Amino acid sequence: MSSDRARAHSPHPVTSLTVSCAWGGRLLALIGKEGRQILRDPSSWLVAFVLPCLFLLFFGYAVSLDADNLRLAVIDESGGAKAHGLGLSFAHSPHFRLVPAASRQEAARMMGDSIVQGVLVLPSHFDARLAAGRDAPAQLLVDGSEPNTANFINAYTRGVVAAWQAAEAAGEGMDARPPLSTEPAFWYNNAAKSRWALVPGSITIVMTLIGTLLTSLVITREWERGTMEALFASPVSRLQILLSKLVPYYLLAMLSMMLCTLAGVWLFGVPLRGSAGALALLTTAFLMPALGQGLLVSSLFRSQLPAAMTGFLSGLMPSLILSGLLFDIQSMPKAIQYITYLIPARYFNVSLQTLFLAGDVWPLFIESMVYMAGLGGLFFILTYRRLVKRLD
Repeated sequence: MSSDRARAHSPHPVTSLTVSCAWGGRLLALIGKEGRQILRDPSSWLVAFVLPCLFLLFFGYAVSLDADNLRLAVIDESGGAKAHGLGLSFAHSPHFRLVPAASRQEAARMMGDSIVQGVLVLPSHFDARLAAGRDAPAQLLVDGSEPNTANFINAYTRGVVAAWQAAEAAGEGMDARPPLSTEPAFWYNNAAKSRWALVPGSITIVMTLIGTLLTSLVITREWERGTMEALFASPVSRLQILLSKLVPYYLLAMLSMMLCTLAGVWLFGVPLRGSAGALALLTTAFLMPALGQGLLVSSLFRSQLPAAMTGFLSGLMPSLILSGLLFDIQSMPKAIQYITYLIPARYFNVSLQTLFLAGDVWPLFIESMVYMAGLGGLFFILTYRRLVKRLD
């Protein structure tokens, strides 16, 4: 009773506002401490800015799903005008790059050495059969060790031959119009460039790498330096500890996202048809599970090496394989499709591709953000409970 009376007459009574200010002050102090560690740690800058640039350059220039510059050898055994004209049609095609070969034997050797990916043989009777109004079969040999490329070569060859036949018929005064024709129109990606889909997807992988790898080291680093015990002994709560580890890396990741977006638009020419506000909201929603997963991994170890390896394998590899970036999710087995619902990169990948190529599609964005926020909350709760056990 006397203590309550003394507190009431104290010149500085303790109020909820005072407690909140003290709580916020301790949190800001912890965030400042973590920020100074980031500034002094070159590995953080390496992961946040150098690795994303290298990753984007790799996906933007080295990785391509476009079937262009297919290496083809044309063996003209006929020597006639028709065969020569067909060979010129292949030379003028944007899909093929002709490689000279003098004979079938040389072309077979070149295919075995992967110098060419296909060989078109125009036999000696090619012009004579065409002049007689008969079918003139030509043989197409394709390297089947790469099935997708082989299918592209087969399809493009049929297209070049059909265009050449139409031109020949028109030159002879015949009706060159085919009975049926299609006019393709590519929505969202009118240039039909795989880079336009790969660059937004690679940003997803970059943000996964930043979120999981950086935060997977923050708690283990405290254990290795011997400062975790002092942190536990200080008058800070578990929530303050977790928030102080999340906020600086969230800001660092947002800066990296800005850099990746500018590189995708200005360096690789990918259109950005959505708004900056939608991009910021989607990135924030994705960083919740990415940073939360890294913190959960960090709470499981007391050494940085196993934490970094676990963060790399558990974050990057599933995101690369199961996000829909390289492999179509609908083509996967049903069991694997269900697993992809637990991968945050699945939602971020499709959202980024939509944002860049189509614009703001808020029903899709809201659904993706709900899933990502839910996964982020799950990781945060698990990390919080794990940190309770450490304190005990």
